[in-house]
Amino acid sequence: MARFLMITATSGSNRDLADVFATTATGKGHDAGVVDLAEIDLPMFTMARSKDPQSAPDISDLLSKMAEADAWIVIAPEYNGSMPPTLNNVVAWMSTAMAWQDFRTLCTGKPVGLATHSGGGGAHVIMAMRQQFSFIGADVIGRTCMTSRDKEANPETIESMIDNLAR
Repeated sequence: MARFLMITATSGSNRDLADVFATTATGKGHDAGVVDLAEIDLPMFTMARSKDPQSAPDISDLLSKMAEADAWIVIAPEYNGSMPPTLNNVVAWMSTAMAWQDFRTLCTGKPVGLATHSGGGGAHVIMAMRQQFSFIGADVIGRTCMTSRDKEANPETIESMIDNLAR
């Protein structure tokens, strides 16, 4: 049994897709949780805020959930050809909320799957997330799930991603 954490950058359709991944994972006997980054409502990352203990948010609960998970599935829509601000923001806060070595330990070798529900297809956000999560040391799997108003999520893709990440 694997422990999955679905990390969704926005509520709505991407949250719904995260729930489908979680339901599929639990249906296969795995443990699955969902974190909606929009609900965390972090302040915008700035270097000044990151150096001020009074301004820096407490993301220890998020970091604990991420550390406890065997694999992450990151679900985000495409924003202007890249990742949405909520996802960029949380990665920036993660990288400063922990000692650098702890951040590397959290991310290095972590199996990660990528998914999107986007109006424009989502290829750009998948490329941006692949680059970001690979850069921080995660092992991003090749198969992705891309959905839109005109294209529903393929259940076989979701099952295959869960199976691949559970290894």
